[in-house]
Amino acid sequence: MNAMRLQIVTTQWECERCFDVMRLLRPHLVDIDTFVDQLMRQMAMGYRLLAAWCDHVVVGLAGYRLSENLMYGRFAYIDDLVVDETQRRGGLGARLIEAVRGEARTLGCRYLVLDTGLGMALAQRFYFRQGLLSRGMHFSQSLDPQEPPR
Repeated sequence: MNAMRLQIVTTQWECERCFDVMRLLRPHLVDIDTFVDQLMRQMAMGYRLLAAWCDHVVVGLAGYRLSENLMYGRFAYIDDLVVDETQRRGGLGARLIEAVRGEARTLGCRYLVLDTGLGMALAQRFYFRQGLLSRGMHFSQSLDPQEPPR
């Protein structure tokens, strides 16, 4: 394969190419059209999806948004970080984080923030190696009585 390139996703075609890799992280996504519609809505609200491409195949993704609050000031929040299983251990996850970190610094963000599941020991070790430190716990509650907790 050719060299890996990182590029922000902007088109419907590019969104469609991201579906299979995103499903590795978000297996509840089952319909490509619904996925693309949601991505386009999120992008309209500031969500950015950075894709790692090998030729015309997406092999990694970092979905993030810029925000501001009283706790962090201006910050970048990584919603989604996933690398195709065939590309893991090659430094692509670190490269995606570094690209988001670099953009966040350029845009004046003071922090890079993400959440991960309590049972995700390998992911946690990876984040520690990337300089991300655990600062608390994330709590959530589904407001939909039909939805099981995640």
